[in-house]
Amino acid sequence: MKGLFITGTDTEVGKTFVTVSMLQQLASRRFKVVGFKPVASGCSGSSQELRNADALALQAASTIELSYQQVNPYAFEPAIAPHIAAQQSGRVIELSALHQHYAELEKLNPDFILTEGAGGWRLPLDQNCYLSDFARQEKMEVILVVGMRLGCLNHAVLSAETIERDGLKLAGWVANQIELDMPDIKSNLESLKHRLTAPFLGYIPRLNDPESSQQYLDLTPLL
Repeated sequence: MKGLFITGTDTEVGKTFVTVSMLQQLASRRFKVVGFKPVASGCSGSSQELRNADALALQAASTIELSYQQVNPYAFEPAIAPHIAAQQSGRVIELSALHQHYAELEKLNPDFILTEGAGGWRLPLDQNCYLSDFARQEKMEVILVVGMRLGCLNHAVLSAETIERDGLKLAGWVANQIELDMPDIKSNLESLKHRLTAPFLGYIPRLNDPESSQQYLDLTPLL
């Protein structure tokens, strides 16, 4: 079983889009795959049955049938930083609970567990820890989604340096087009290839359907 943690250079850079695309491509290769969204804010529904659109997409793309709770154990209604949403709701995001949920997914014997983070690499869970601590303690390999927009070079290099300084392997990175009118995209992409030493898994143009993005990804370095 291989555990991959999908993070981004920032929020709203297409982590879910890329994660779903990866799940679908791996499934097409007959691998058993599971999507995991440990923490999500911006959920809708009743207070007892909050649902997050990103987590639902991961649930649908998994090849093993999972309950919503298995996919997303911590769900918060306001679309704000999860640790602030947790404080406002009187809850605590516990790393130990995330490890327990992850262990339960491992018992299902998937070939891959793709864990989608929230925001960027240093997402706070409380005053003392980050979601990156969960990835570090589980010794996951990391996939970095670079949102192609002005400022992405700085964000990508800093994220890659921090991931590696945390002792984890940056197993690959994906360039995802989110800014339609970004100037000199090709030059920026070449700059990223020069500065990021991890395998380049692909450049995804602006698309609406994760399934159609599979042709732009090469996951061979992960297999």
